[in-house]
Amino acid sequence: MTRAVSVSGASVCTDATPTPRSGAAPLRLSVLGATGSIGTSTLDLCGRHPHRFEVVALTAQCNAKRLAELAITHRAGLAVIGDPAHYGELKALLAGTGIRVAAGEEAVVEAALEPVDCVMAAIVGAAGLKPTFAAARQGCRVALANKECLVSAGDIFLDQIKTWGAELLPVDSEHSAAFQAIGRTPAHSIEKIILTASGGPFRTFDKDRLARVTPEQALQHPNWSMGNKVTIDSATLMNKGLELIEAFHLFPVGAHQLDAVIHPQSIVHCLVMLEDGSVMAQMSHPDMRTPIALALSWPERISTPVPRLDLVALQSLSFEAPDRDRFPALGVAIDALNRGGAAPAVLNAANEVAVKAFLDKKIGFLEIALSVAACLEKAEAQGLLRDLATLDDVLAVDREARAMAQNVLPG
Repeated sequence: MTRAVSVSGASVCTDATPTPRSGAAPLRLSVLGATGSIGTSTLDLCGRHPHRFEVVALTAQCNAKRLAELAITHRAGLAVIGDPAHYGELKALLAGTGIRVAAGEEAVVEAALEPVDCVMAAIVGAAGLKPTFAAARQGCRVALANKECLVSAGDIFLDQIKTWGAELLPVDSEHSAAFQAIGRTPAHSIEKIILTASGGPFRTFDKDRLARVTPEQALQHPNWSMGNKVTIDSATLMNKGLELIEAFHLFPVGAHQLDAVIHPQSIVHCLVMLEDGSVMAQMSHPDMRTPIALALSWPERISTPVPRLDLVALQSLSFEAPDRDRFPALGVAIDALNRGGAAPAVLNAANEVAVKAFLDKKIGFLEIALSVAACLEKAEAQGLLRDLATLDDVLAVDREARAMAQNVLPG
């Protein structure tokens, strides 16, 4: 599967080169999903560089206490809670601070439209689609940590980025690494982009052990600190499949030019093979503040508290092929990419449903990928894998796929 892209270096940025901000006014920033892993890491960096960033708006889904703390600490102008049931709590916590308070799905979208230079789009799941699309309409920089915009609505979202003259920078460590490794390499010189995966906590488990995995075990990632849903996706390798779909939309390659390898140390985040035999790689300690810092400060760099690599102390870095028999989710995601149309949107919706069912202890670990595959087959049989033209189309398919996924869950 291939498609034409217009690139300047990597296709994730607009053709215009940003003006460095040294000595300029602070970058005005909104953080969608402020209380999550990416949001708190973003605000940690803002706190370390108070003269470089001005926090305008923060949103969260239901953690009013933490949202209020962050809004006060970073002197935000607006705090929005997605779940209206927590509005009273948030309003009471911020009384007398001068910080505006709002609640509800539409209020989150309006927060994304607050005039800023950059929006950190870090809402997990399909709930992040409308706010991130709204951020694109500003024509500002969108630092993208929401996978669904590219997995479920890739071409539609990129069309919005181009239409409104926005600038898109990836926050996922693997895509940030690819962006850096590619630089201004012309598309025809890129042979392959290889994303790395830690392999998760069960890399060496056989199927019998995998069948007995509990949610508590699956949430113990060996290298990264992430939210629950992403941590489970990492354990199943679905996360890497979703990232391959994202990479297909972000970079000037066909699906056949994308691959993934297991790299247990999580030091090399991506490798880019070039036509002259060179392989460009980006390396850093597994800490999301590194790619977040780049997305906020590009084309400059800012300091982070991330530990510096000591390659002598590391001694060795290892790589291995993923085992698609023990971890079939990766193959399920690649199949969805190759099917195209609404298949990636169905994949994403079905996976969210299956992961929740696993966390609720309603299905087993191995049944996550089986449920997603079954949902995709049922969706194809019912003609649901059609081409999508608008965000409303994506949201409609997402709703249908979630209902379908509930029906195919084991038991």
